[in-house]
Amino acid sequence: MTQELPQPEQFDQEPPSSMLATIIRVFLLGLSAILLIPLLPFQVRVVAEYERGVIFRLGRLQGAKGPGLFVLLPFIDRMVKVDLRTITLDVPSQEAITRDNVTVKVNAVVYFRVVEPTMAVVRILDFVRATSQISQTTLRSVMGQTDLDGLLSQREEVNQELQSIIDEETEPWGIKVSTVEVKDVELPPQMQRAMAAQAEAERDRRAKIIAADGEFQASERLREAADVMAAQPITLQLRYLQTLGEISVENNSTIVFPLPMDLIRMFIEEGDDEDDED
Repeated sequence: MTQELPQPEQFDQEPPSSMLATIIRVFLLGLSAILLIPLLPFQVRVVAEYERGVIFRLGRLQGAKGPGLFVLLPFIDRMVKVDLRTITLDVPSQEAITRDNVTVKVNAVVYFRVVEPTMAVVRILDFVRATSQISQTTLRSVMGQTDLDGLLSQREEVNQELQSIIDEETEPWGIKVSTVEVKDVELPPQMQRAMAAQAEAERDRRAKIIAADGEFQASERLREAADVMAAQPITLQLRYLQTLGEISVENNSTIVFPLPMDLIRMFIEEGDDEDDED
């Protein structure tokens, strides 16, 4: 009994359906490569040290990633970069009325940064513009609760109050306000003239008080000197000689004739004797 061996041609031949499937698979792989290669640079993202990338997958939040290199799935993942560095925000000049009914224009500067990138992306559309708007409204509100003198002399307390209010308002957005500084306070011209007149009057008052205090102290010293001269008559003679030395300076046209004090004392004593006799 004999058994037929398979011919070599039977191993080389494949069914037509299997060859068609292989061709379709290769075509799809080539087409996928052709479509994905141009998209590859757009799906590889680099996040810097001062940034964080908030990733969304099919619209769902995946969290904040970074720093480093990330590969996103085409048409599935989306990344939003958030800068973590401190942002300097200029608050435009705001016109407000203080508590004592004075119209002023005030501008400020705000320093803030993002501490929660996911909250800054998910909870607010534009956190920079939102912080600017809340800073302007808060500045006007605080100016309305402050006197003009307090605004000019207690600037540090006003800055702390502004920082506390703005930081509390922006905390749900993942924003941390570190510093708020009032830069300039612009007063109306008539108020500037009134304050200048007030300052000048205050300076005159202080000058008069200082001059009066000096005269009072001088009078006290003169009274003490008079008591000493009355107790020691020789001191009057010494003062007389000192006065002669002061007025007889060089190139002086004044002629001074010294008069002995004993002669004057003699006339004074004779006048006292006549008064006693009368």
